[in-house]
Order: sequence, then structure tokens, then C-alpha cells
Amino acid sequence: MNGFRAPERVVASSAAAEAIEELVAERGPVMFFQSGGCCDGSLPLCFEQGEFVIGSHDVLLGTVAGCPFYIDHRQYEVWKHTQIILGVGDGEPEGFSLAAGRDQHFVITSRVFSDGELEALGLSS
Repeated sequence: MNGFRAPERVVASSAAAEAIEELVAERGPVMFFQSGGCCDGSLPLCFEQGEFVIGSHDVLLGTVAGCPFYIDHRQYEVWKHTQIILGVGDGEPEGFSLAAGRDQHFVITSRVFSDGELEALGLSS
């Protein structure tokens, strides 16, 4: 073991955390899903909890601001070496996602885990 603590697989920016808190206060619990579809790219989908059915193969990456964040299992296999960072962008959301605020939508960026973080996650070769 290298002394690294396993990092969180998904985190939220302060703007995203604030948007989630406002959504939850207004609509109740929400959840996120990052699919592997051709049209959504890096746009995660935000739903009221129970509005979207999670598949048995989908992966729970963690929670952001107390809300679950899932990823399509095929996307997980591609992105398992990265940390997903939930943020907020300008413009209305596409598709069925809830907005992140007035004229805003949720976005993701990512960073590749370091060798030590990968080892802590059990992903080193």
C-alpha cells in the first residue's frame, strides 16, 4: 500500500453544490446519471429521485451534495481511471435534465487519477 487514501470518484464544484442544494430545497431529493449515449456527451442528467430507473449494471460512483451520482457501466469502464467533477455551465439543459438554476445546466469535467490514487482504488497494473 502506498499511503494514499482512495479518492472520491465524483466531486462537485461549489457552484454545483449550491445549485443542488437549491434544487433539493425546491423539488426534493435529486439524482444524477452519466450515460454513454451519443447525444449527451459530457452533460450529466439530473432527475428528481425516482424519476429515472437505474439499471442493474449501472455503477454508483458516489454522492455529490448528498445526492447519488450513477454512471452507465460501459462509460464506467472507459472513465474508471478518472475523477468526475460536476460543475455548472451557462444555458438551459438539453434533454430531460433538471436545470442547475436560471439559464444554467450541469456539466462534467474530469481529471486522471495519479498512480498512487489508482493503487489506492485497486486499479494499478
